[in-house]
Amino acid sequence: MTTAALDIILLESHEAALRVLLHRENGSEAAAYVLFGKAEIAADPWSNQPRIRLISHEVVPITSDEMVSSSAVHVTWSTQGFMRLLSQAQHRNLVPGLVHTHPGANAFFSDQDDRNEAELARTTFNKGAHGLASMVFGQNDAIVGRLWTSAQTSTQASSISIVGSKINIWRAESAREDAKFLARQAALFGKDFNPIVRALRVGVIGCGGTGSAVVSLLTRLGIGHLALMDNDTIDTTNLNRVHGSRAADVPAKLAKVDILAREIEACGLGNQVVTRRAWVGDPSLRDVLRSCDVLFGCTDDNQGRLTLNRLAHYYGIPLIDVGLRMRSAKSGVDYDMTGRVTTIKPGDPCLMCLGVVNAQRAAAEGLQRNDPVEFERRKAEAYVEGGGDPAPAVVTFTTSIACAAVDELIQGLTGFRGQGGMMHNRIRRFDRMEDRSMTCRPVPTCPVCGTEAIWGRGDVSPFLGVIG
Repeated sequence: MTTAALDIILLESHEAALRVLLHRENGSEAAAYVLFGKAEIAADPWSNQPRIRLISHEVVPITSDEMVSSSAVHVTWSTQGFMRLLSQAQHRNLVPGLVHTHPGANAFFSDQDDRNEAELARTTFNKGAHGLASMVFGQNDAIVGRLWTSAQTSTQASSISIVGSKINIWRAESAREDAKFLARQAALFGKDFNPIVRALRVGVIGCGGTGSAVVSLLTRLGIGHLALMDNDTIDTTNLNRVHGSRAADVPAKLAKVDILAREIEACGLGNQVVTRRAWVGDPSLRDVLRSCDVLFGCTDDNQGRLTLNRLAHYYGIPLIDVGLRMRSAKSGVDYDMTGRVTTIKPGDPCLMCLGVVNAQRAAAEGLQRNDPVEFERRKAEAYVEGGGDPAPAVVTFTTSIACAAVDELIQGLTGFRGQGGMMHNRIRRFDRMEDRSMTCRPVPTCPVCGTEAIWGRGDVSPFLGVIG
């Protein structure tokens, strides 16, 4: 049986909380607990191998009365709190985890760590939990992690990510040799940038005007692993803006994802691409989506955006959502040409709070997808919205907002605009030559971001907590 690869994702706020909890002025070791959500991926789309992802869901301090002793080379504490942690993990279907420090030393698991954790893992499995996670924070912000899959065996993390306004990913495996065609961006961002993007796993949902431009940019940026998801075929009205499309593709009824895959292959730049011709809510896409480090939402339907909105929260995957609104000038009314780039990450209001998605329209889209006859009946009786003329679209505007979206990814990886990280909501008014940022507070009653209960929650049944 193939051993599943392991990724660990720490939400930025959780990593910061752990740094505070574990800091000791006297340089002694310290410890804390974490409850992790879990994603069990049957087949990583690029390797076709199983993968497990742990996402930090809640930090649990070890209280001062539970501490026994600590020094620069050891820390011990009562197991009373650990037993409570196991009970919580089992009740909430989470993975218990422990974190401790090696101040002044490298991040590694010592022989003593191996012995102590094996005993804790034995207790964990005896209590019916399905694994024990462990992390060590060393000097220079280094981190290592592993998952005990039995009382005798553990799997070392192949990647550890800190996700929030910035995207920091450490990988155990060596990056592929730096490609010569990326030399000029290395000259700007440094020699470490290209190995990061070559190892990055990025999903693009929607491969129309904005999505195809995003894919083209990501390809030449050197993103090593691309997943393209779209259910549509090309038509004549798409040819003015879908990058890589050709007139001959229309009678051939080529899928948009296949057109883009063809163009990526023709570039010969070493990108590994997988394609899925399906709507984002299709169960067949779950492994693909959960395997990504970053997602670009370039879909134009409300139901698809709602799905991605929840997925980003449950799995701690940054979502960069792209939208356009174009209105032609009419008598007495000026043009309205507005592009939007929204990043969904911990601490920010979600797409629902921003008013980007409309739940009523999402329901109508779901009805149209699942029961088109009933949709048309309700539409005729004016119970649902739908149909109408296609929205205006011009290639320069779709490509411009795609560039802004990929810029947010680069900002998350490099901080080239400063230390503030990715901008939450960026608005571009093409008709006014105006760029601005705009946001709001999370709505307390929002079922997605109004509570921290779902950030990093991982796999639940039903998927993403959605019934029906």
